[in-house]
Amino acid sequence: MNITLDEIQNFIAVVDTGSITSAAQQLDQTVSAASRMLGRLEQKLKTTLLRRTTRRLELTAEGQAFLERAREIVAAVERAEEQMITRQHRPAGRLRVDAASPFMLHVVVPLIAGYRERFPEVDLELHNSEGYIDLLERRTDVALRIGRLKDSTLHARPIGSSRVRCLASPAYLARHGTPRTVADLSRHTLLGFTEPDSLNDWPLAGPQRQRLHIRPTIGASSGETLRQLALEGNGIVALSDFMSRADRGDGRLVEVLARQNVEFRQPIHAVYYRNTAISARIASFVDYLVEAIGENGFDD
Repeated sequence: MNITLDEIQNFIAVVDTGSITSAAQQLDQTVSAASRMLGRLEQKLKTTLLRRTTRRLELTAEGQAFLERAREIVAAVERAEEQMITRQHRPAGRLRVDAASPFMLHVVVPLIAGYRERFPEVDLELHNSEGYIDLLERRTDVALRIGRLKDSTLHARPIGSSRVRCLASPAYLARHGTPRTVADLSRHTLLGFTEPDSLNDWPLAGPQRQRLHIRPTIGASSGETLRQLALEGNGIVALSDFMSRADRGDGRLVEVLARQNVEFRQPIHAVYYRNTAISARIASFVDYLVEAIGENGFDD
């Protein structure tokens, strides 16, 4: 039969991306080559792995069964590679990292040069996802998540925490006035998240002394979008210190209702699957983040 690893990886890429075209782009090959490789795999297995319709590709029962084994094969090969690299005491290979856009832009990206200087043989792929993702489906090695974790199948390592503050631009406050009490917020434009709604719990005391839950006047799915809206003078926002520190430092955003702030810190974790031994490259990246964040922190 002589199935090759390239054929297996091509099949997984087609499933994960949802199309042969996207898989070809991900694997840096032509669409025709990816299609031929998939066809050869099905011929060798003497079965149909994917039903092709005009709109999408759909796994057959045989395809689903083979996909599970295919992922195990690729994982085994990667573990073998990591073991050999570990024996040589130098992390190497591809590391896929996922984080929300604000954390990627304001925390991870500034640290990449230092990490690469220390571990030049690690090839990085950086992906942005505003919500939680399936690490296996997205072929992600480690995800950086902000807030409370719910998925018990994931191993989590704390890498820091960041305080949340209510902020606005001087231009907005000049036009609309500065709120002096929590009740004053009812007369202001509030910038908040479309989802998850829990991110609209602000670090202010509500009627029953719980954190104030706001209904956004303007909503967005990304914290970076909300930051830009606030910078442009569109309203008041609650942002984590890791993404607002520079703005507060140069006066582009100022804290409001500081005396009413009931200190709330968002925990930040690096997560990966419990049933997978942590690789040298994941360990090197997470250790570097913990070290860098521990030295610099997010707060003033």
